[in-house]
Amino acid sequence: MAFDPEQLCSCRKRATIVERVFDVIIVGAGLSGVGAARQIRSNCPGIQFCILESRKTMGGTWDLFRYPGIRSDSDMYTMAYESKPWNRPKAIADGASILNYIKEAALEDAIDQDIYFDRRVTSAKWSSENCTWTLGVENSRKEAEEPFSCRVLYICSGYFNYETGHNPELQNQSQFSGQIIHPQFWPSDLDYGGKTITILGSGATAITLAPALAQNAKKVFLLQRSPSYILALPSFDPIGKFTNLILPKKLAHSLNRKRYISLQSFFYKRARKHPKQTKRFLLKLLRARLDSEYDIGKHFLPKYDPWDQRLCLAPDGDFFDAINSGKVKVITDEIETLTPEGIKLKSGPTFNTDIIITATGLKLKLLGGIEFYKDGDLIELSDTFSYKGLMFSNVPNLFSTMGYVNASWTLRSELASEFICRVLNKMKNLHTNEVVPTLKDSSRLKAEKFFGENFSPGYIMRDLNLFPKQADVDPWRFIQNYKIDRKSIRRRPLEDGVLRFKSTPR
Repeated sequence: MAFDPEQLCSCRKRATIVERVFDVIIVGAGLSGVGAARQIRSNCPGIQFCILESRKTMGGTWDLFRYPGIRSDSDMYTMAYESKPWNRPKAIADGASILNYIKEAALEDAIDQDIYFDRRVTSAKWSSENCTWTLGVENSRKEAEEPFSCRVLYICSGYFNYETGHNPELQNQSQFSGQIIHPQFWPSDLDYGGKTITILGSGATAITLAPALAQNAKKVFLLQRSPSYILALPSFDPIGKFTNLILPKKLAHSLNRKRYISLQSFFYKRARKHPKQTKRFLLKLLRARLDSEYDIGKHFLPKYDPWDQRLCLAPDGDFFDAINSGKVKVITDEIETLTPEGIKLKSGPTFNTDIIITATGLKLKLLGGIEFYKDGDLIELSDTFSYKGLMFSNVPNLFSTMGYVNASWTLRSELASEFICRVLNKMKNLHTNEVVPTLKDSSRLKAEKFFGENFSPGYIMRDLNLFPKQADVDPWRFIQNYKIDRKSIRRRPLEDGVLRFKSTPR
């Protein structure tokens, strides 16, 4: 069955199309949004929902980013849905495979028939009188705004700004005669064969791009102000392949998933508890991969501890192989100015380049940039406290999903969807129409950074003011621990003295 992103559902009930009133509206048809819809359909019978997607097709990040080599930096056993086994050969998958997986998952449960494409949510207004969210939705096809309303609003749009990336201004940028490209907006017709390319940055995107571009480029320079930790892992998992061959698909997927969760947890905890030992271990692995005369301390030893920022992944050591081949050269320096032919470094040297790739990071946009109102008053989400990383203090019937920074995004997004399913069923059983995490006196809480004090990548720090606060006590924390979250979100009673279920006459 072919998927046509231009075709809206032809089998929705006519009344639904006219009224556009739902029990639940999900914003975003990416990995999180499709997964949420699958869980609601499976676990909440009778709940009427739809997905509003601002783009013309599903897939989110995995449809937006099209630069060479685009892939996951997490294993697919934990990045895939628990309910849909990942049985492909590679544990570290390319972007196209992940996009196809999302579309398959949507088609399996007919989720594609519940998506309104080209619908950008601009505002959400809560009425305490009606216990309803009324959304302002722009229809880019009709260049008009459409009314949608729901009891419960679930934001699954991630936190990246799709319209713009982080592009620091370069001195004399207009003088450069070549092309300057941000990976988020990769030209499909770009011919870089036989050309010299300079990648600015040292994060996951730069580490992905360098070996991919080196296959056809004349030379690739990776120009970084400071290095990142890079870990080489095999893209194929022989144990995973073996279990997929001998065991039923669901059982094999479950075992592989548990194995990777345990490995991730062990490595992260050890890195945080023993940062110096972990640093030495990573550098030992790196030296074994590099056969050049690189100054390891200068080019590959970050100033921060492991997992203060996410580790970069080099599947099968492709990044190091590209360096060893001579096609990729790492330069640790800063740009003084651009010249017509290339780049002048602050240390003095000038070198020529045909193309500059600004892999300098992303810009963030919390909850899709939607403006939220409660009974006519603007809600400043940055003034709220996060309830388990799922809801916002004193804001009713609003949920969001946020992935882990130290593990696969999907592990957290699936727990979030499980939680909302539990809440929906509880509301149905109690005959209530409002659920809100209540916080009467926030002054008694010690405010902390949303992602924790020790997580400090540039793209987060630039826009940290957008996020809600978290505290040092439950349930006002966003914990970076899947095993603890699994108990807290999946098993603990919903009525915890903070989450209140209310019945308001309608």
